[in-house]
Amino acid sequence: MANLRPVTVITGASAGIGVALARVFARDGHELALIARREDRLHALAGEIAATGARRPIVIAADLFKTGAAQLICGALAAQGAEPQFIVNNAGFGLVGPASGLDRDEQLQMIDLNVRLLTELSLACIDSLIRHRGGLLNVGSMAGFLPGPGMAVYYATKAYVLSFTEALHSELEPRGIKVAVLCPGPVPTEFGARAGLKRGMAPNILTQSADDVAEAGYRGLMDGRRTIVPGFINRLITVLIHIIPRRWLLGFVDWRQRRRRSAQPT
Repeated sequence: MANLRPVTVITGASAGIGVALARVFARDGHELALIARREDRLHALAGEIAATGARRPIVIAADLFKTGAAQLICGALAAQGAEPQFIVNNAGFGLVGPASGLDRDEQLQMIDLNVRLLTELSLACIDSLIRHRGGLLNVGSMAGFLPGPGMAVYYATKAYVLSFTEALHSELEPRGIKVAVLCPGPVPTEFGARAGLKRGMAPNILTQSADDVAEAGYRGLMDGRRTIVPGFINRLITVLIHIIPRRWLLGFVDWRQRRRRSAQPT
């Protein structure tokens, strides 16, 4: 183990926030391991990063829905003489619609990716994070702070990510590991099209770019913060959520998701 060099592992690194996070970590001198299914995109990003003078990232094309994906990732890293110093669990997706009307298998896949893989990879690499005085950044969402009729399973998975990561922060901080959960609001990425959301439905005041979210996530992790909500208005909303009656929140989210729902991504 002592001969393995430290790298930053980023899942879901083929698009959106994952790409932005890869650029930020690479800019600050981290060697990367990029994980996703779309190998062509990973190689394109690796080439872009290498062109800046940084070490070319390790590319691992993997089906993250499959059981044992974390072991596959760790094995592929070890085969290239590397192990995690930082882990960024960014892979995930959502679906819009009532839980009773959405495909059940897809919703279970959502749990596999958003919850199971994140947990599996987080726990599998704690020893190497300790060895390299590294950290763990789990990408959650503002959705994790409230119930989500119209996206019930997605909101529930992000509530898990928030709770799990905050608890790990308390457990692992004394052992020298930085642990943070990044909870962005709306971000214009492929996530919306995959979920079935209409474009332009999120208020501009809440929307941030993937680059801004990545910068906030990286800075917050390195500063030792536990929970990172980019944007002042978004942070204010997470405070108000604890004050507003739950019944009102349920009604508002239900109304909001009905407006955002679409039969086809546009």
